[in-house]
Amino acid sequence: MSAPTHAARHGAANAALDPETLEVAPGTVHQSVEGWVPHLATETELREALEKAFDYRGDVAITKKDGSKIDGYIFDRVTGTSLESSYVRILPRDSNQRVKISYAEIAALAFSGRDPAAGKSWEAWVRKYWEKKSAGEGNLTLQPESLE
Repeated sequence: MSAPTHAARHGAANAALDPETLEVAPGTVHQSVEGWVPHLATETELREALEKAFDYRGDVAITKKDGSKIDGYIFDRVTGTSLESSYVRILPRDSNQRVKISYAEIAALAFSGRDPAAGKSWEAWVRKYWEKKSAGEGNLTLQPESLE
């Protein structure tokens, strides 16, 4: 006696499965924050804006409560229980020094830099590839385009 095959075990049940109806993880819609200057009236608004700044791939401008400004890329953040125990780390545009700024020190935030990866999704690349191919371009390769 032999063991049943995979098809025999699941044949009828799998025949009715439609992969289009099995999608359980919808895609993420990303909103563009380039040029956005969020209103930071509450702790929640500050925390939400800094989470978006951390996910942003461009530069942000941070104005501290002492009036000083730092423009650069936020590469790290730690969220604590209070604003004093939470901080971001930023690579300033004009320096290689890494600067740590407490959330409690931040007065304003602006998404100042261009997002270098905006519009560079896989779907956008495939669409451009097929547009070029249907237009008859012959020198098409599967090499990625530069982000700059």
